[in-house]
Amino acid sequence: MTNCEHYTPGPASGAQIRKDGEKWTLILVRELRHPPEKVWQALTDPAHLREWAPFEAEGSLGTAGATVNLTWAGTGRQQATTVTRADIPKLLEYDDIRWELEAISGGTRLILWHSIDRRFISWGATGWHICFDVLDRFLAGVPIGRIAGPEAMKFDGWHRLNVEYARQFRVENPAGLRAVKH
Repeated sequence: MTNCEHYTPGPASGAQIRKDGEKWTLILVRELRHPPEKVWQALTDPAHLREWAPFEAEGSLGTAGATVNLTWAGTGRQQATTVTRADIPKLLEYDDIRWELEAISGGTRLILWHSIDRRFISWGATGWHICFDVLDRFLAGVPIGRIAGPEAMKFDGWHRLNVEYARQFRVENPAGLRAVKH
């Protein structure tokens, strides 16, 4: 269920990119008003992930060594992923994603490290930005429904936010691919 009619994402913020050889990493930082244990559950529990994440998980991502099938929104394809690190409730790593959780006054500083093709950095930043907004509302008990995958590109604020991140990172949209403005 989606109740996002009154949701508008804020400006592009809390993101940076780093290059290491030929690899690019998108780093997003968000301060959430919820304790690390609650955020950890949202990052690892399949029922919680379905509420906000751009993928669904067939099992818990909370245990190192666990192999879980992920299905990214809009693809229909499953991808087996192995959790390489799970330091509850501080650090979670699988595939090309690393989550860091730091307790701060009033909540959690959540840091996402996502290795990504440079051509898709603004799209990734936009998608995760929106997912983080949805996550924050879900954790606060006022869910608006998941906004992810190709459907997110039809969302009113997606195009503006993507342009802002593209300018910030000095990148262009991938050739031949354009977001559908709603």
